[in-house]
Order: sequence, then structure tokens, then C-alpha cells
Amino acid sequence: MRPDNPLIVQPDRTLMLHTVQSCVGPDGQLLKDEEGRPLTEEHARYAEARDRLAVFAELEKSPDYLHTYRLGPVSVWNAAALGVSADEILATLEDLTCVPIPPNIEHEVREWVGRYGMLQIVRREEGFELVAGDRTVVEDVLGHDAVRKHCTLGPEGQVYLDDLQRGLIKQALIRIGFPVDDRGGYLEGDPLDIRLRESCRSGAPFSLRSYQENAAKAFHAGGTELGGSGVVVLPCGAGKTVTGMAVMELVGAKTLVLTTNTVAVRQWREEILDKTELTEDQVGEYTGETKEVKPVTITTYQMLTWRRDKTGGFEHFDIFSSENWGLVVYDEVHLLPAPIFRVTADLQARRRLGLTATLVREDGKEDDVFCLIGPKRFDVPWKVLESQGFIAEARCVEVRAGMDDNLRTVYHGSGARAKFRVSSENPAKVEVVERILKRHPEGRILIIGQYIEQLEFLSQTLQAPLITGKTPNPERERLYERFKSGEDRLLIVSKVGNFAIDLPDANIAIQVSGTFGSRQEEAQRLGRILRPKSDGSAAVFYSVVTAGTRDQEFAEKRQLFLTEQGYTYEIVEADRLGSTLGEAQEVTP
Repeated sequence: MRPDNPLIVQPDRTLMLHTVQSCVGPDGQLLKDEEGRPLTEEHARYAEARDRLAVFAELEKSPDYLHTYRLGPVSVWNAAALGVSADEILATLEDLTCVPIPPNIEHEVREWVGRYGMLQIVRREEGFELVAGDRTVVEDVLGHDAVRKHCTLGPEGQVYLDDLQRGLIKQALIRIGFPVDDRGGYLEGDPLDIRLRESCRSGAPFSLRSYQENAAKAFHAGGTELGGSGVVVLPCGAGKTVTGMAVMELVGAKTLVLTTNTVAVRQWREEILDKTELTEDQVGEYTGETKEVKPVTITTYQMLTWRRDKTGGFEHFDIFSSENWGLVVYDEVHLLPAPIFRVTADLQARRRLGLTATLVREDGKEDDVFCLIGPKRFDVPWKVLESQGFIAEARCVEVRAGMDDNLRTVYHGSGARAKFRVSSENPAKVEVVERILKRHPEGRILIIGQYIEQLEFLSQTLQAPLITGKTPNPERERLYERFKSGEDRLLIVSKVGNFAIDLPDANIAIQVSGTFGSRQEEAQRLGRILRPKSDGSAAVFYSVVTAGTRDQEFAEKRQLFLTEQGYTYEIVEADRLGSTLGEAQEVTP
């Protein structure tokens, strides 16, 4: 512990990391600029501390000078799953902190690490068994009905699990504070030779970026029991699909890819064919339009969980559970719909890779992702990749529109939920959008919103194409291609544009309404414009809100994740859009 260290550990489990330090002259005096302000430079141990803390703590906020991390059960269990001990976590904190570590932190870290692996799932001839070094722990958890109903007791008190109960019991146990170390192993799956190309089919050179290669290796862990299941967290536009293909190459087995919609299915298929040596007859699409089961099969969560009624079975899932998959890839894993948590338990015997830009879930079910998919294996902050040029630099601007007297009367007479919709659909936003469009005459612009009627009105007013959930897939693909080719420079999309669309040249996004306070939606929408631009230009993300209303309140909640990643939102009144945005107020966490 040294007074010049960058870290402060607080009793409430928050970790405060200084990213800068004061510049000191040869005489030991603080250096100042011409206006008398202290000069700063990156803290000598910041980069080291950032990388070491990422192993066992979650980054919560990352403004310019002070980053906030939080210790919690799931973040520490993630580290324990990678073989990190309590002593190693505490030694890291001790080495980086400038003040004494509160006693409760040591106690909680040791307790959390001690709980991981206290219970294990192991494979026996009779099936899977739940075991513990201390028999009283097994007896304790069997006292919970949610656990006991998934177990069968053997003649000598053994606790056996049916193959299909492996995921369900992990869910039940983590909810009572017992994360299971699943040593049941994986079925190898049918072997499949998957090799990445050295150049794309177009002839353009192709190779893995260093962080993509590191992420794939962190997941695979050399094929040992420490790897094979878990989540890779990378920013939108950073090439999660390529990382998935790197994992496929390392595993070398029949692969099932689950994603969010048919457009995403086809983008995955095109990427696989473009960047691997697999042939077209080896890569299949299983959607409502085409049903092919091939060595690499790509489908949607909706297909996997489709059934005729609430009491019926998942008809398409049987097709996949009967195949000998060696790897299942969950694209946009943070969006896993609730039914997947039930049927994914059947896939516990397979290697499982989750890909996402953020593990934030508004329903708080991050622990479900941990126990059903696996621990977080790799993460990298958005701003780090931006500084390295792997994702585009982005500015975030909140434009606040006014509300006329008639609409304000309607707003004040509405209930809480209706107030949000009234203010979100404020007609004054249309003029704001038109003014933004004039600011970017050469921009490749996406307008994204929540309410269909609002988007339809914008489409008619601006004479721009609109894609919603009802737009047939062929028409969606045609409109996306027109945007990519530059035939259309303006495209309006509903919630279907939140994720899994590849529009690399989009550089302006205008959000006119959102899903209440959804942080992950805000992140996904910014992600639509984060692909690096061929000319190196920055992207701009506008969020148009109605000033002084529920719309503005929820916008502040949506922005939280991105401000935690180090982005700032410039606040601009709508009537100042003609002035320089640089004069606008900046808001940080």
C-alpha cells in the first residue's frame, strides 16, 4: 500500500480508480498551465490496475478522471471460475490501494470465493451427481424445495441429477447463494474442420485482431475443463461474430448459432462463408423461410422456443437437441428471452459461448446468464477500443424539444404511463429531426424509435423508407442493401434496428423514442454507428427528448450505461441546433 497508488477500496464494495495524476516538476512542485490549473497525466499504474481489476470487479462508471468498479458475488464468482483465489484478489487490492482495505471487504471476498466450488456437478456412470466436500452443505441445499425437486437420492445418500436437470438446478442453487462448479464435462460433438481464411472471398486480407484472438483463447482455455462455457463481452462494432468464428475454429466441432432475427441469421451465414473455408453446403439456415440442418446451423431464439400454444412442446427444439452439437453460440446473450432459460437447460452438455456488448439486463437476471451459459471469460471497455481505432469515435447529444400548450394540457391530464408516451411522441420532435438532417447533408443516417405511428409519420414527412417488425424479410434485406450501397442515405427503423443489423457506413443515429429506461437498448442503438468509418470520421448519436417530462427522466436512465463507459451527453435546446454543438453543456455521471 502506497499513498501514490491509484485505488481506494470502500466499505460499500465500490472501488474508486484514479485514471490521472498531477504532473510534478524536477523540484517536486505541481506543474500548472497558463491559467493556473494543475497539469495532469495518465496515472502510472492506471492501465495495470484497470486490467487487474477487470478480472473480479464490474466497471460501473468510467468518466475521464475517476472510474468506479463494484465488487459483488457474481463478479467474484466469475474470477473464481477462472481459478482466481481469494488471496489473489485481496493481494491485488492491497497492491493497488492507497488506503487500508476495510475489514468487511476481506470477509466478503473470502466468503464468496469459498462458496464457489463448495458444490460441484460431476459425471458418474449413473449420471450427474451433486457433491460437496462437506456433506452438511448438500443437506442444507436439499432443504430448499426449489433444489430438491430436481434431484434423485441414491441408496447411500448420493444426489443424482437427470441430464435435463443440470441447468435448472444450477439456476435454483445460485438463487440461494451457491454457485455450482460444473465439472460434468461436455459432449465432444461431431468433429468439423473449421479454418479461418487468410483473406476474404473478395480477396481483401483478413486476420484476427489481438483482442478477438485473446477472447477466443480465454473462452477455450486450451480445451481444459476451465474453458468451454462462458461469455465474451465486446462493444458493438468490435467484431463479436468474428470472435465467435475464432472459437468455432478452436473447438472444431458441429456448431449451432442462436441469434435474434432472420436478418441476423443471414449476416452470420455470409460472414462465416466469407471468412472461413466452410462451403455453402456446410452452413445452414433454419428460419420460418428456410429449414436446413447442416454441420453449422444458424437459427433464431424465436424458432427454438416456438410452440403452438402455451401448453405445447417446443417443436423445433427437438430437431436441435437430437443433433450432436459440439458448440452452441448465443448471439446477443443479454437478450435471451425467458423461455430460453428453460430449454437451454437441455444444452448444458454442450460447450456454450455467449456474445454480447453488455451483460446489463433490466430484469436483473445476470445470474441466470452466469449459471446457464457460464462465467464472463473476456471483457474490454468501449473507450479502450475506441482509442485504438477498432470502433468509431462517437459523440452523444441530447436535444431537448419543447411542448405546445395543447399537448401540455393532455400530458398533465394523463396517468404516469400515458405521460411517457405522450411526451415521447411529441410532434415537435419532427421539426427537430429535420433540423438535424440539415446539419448532416452527407450523413448516412438512421432514425430509431419505439412507437410505430410516430415512425410512420416521420416516414411520410421525410419520404424515407421504414422498417418495422411487420416488414417482410426480403423487403428488409432490400432496404438494408440500398442503405449500404448509398442509394438511400436515410433509413427509419423500429425496435428491430436495436441489434444484429450490419450497416457499417451509418454515422448518424437519431433516437426519437425508447423503451422507458432501458440501458442496454441505449447501448445497442449507439452500437449501430460504431463500425470504424473508411474516412476515419466520428459518429454522432442524437437522442431527441421532450424537455421537463417523463421522456427526459427515462432518457437519463437509458444513458446511464454509456456514461458509465466514459461517454458524455451534450445537452442542446432544440432552438439552439443552429449553433455550434461544442458550446453545449456536457453532462457526466
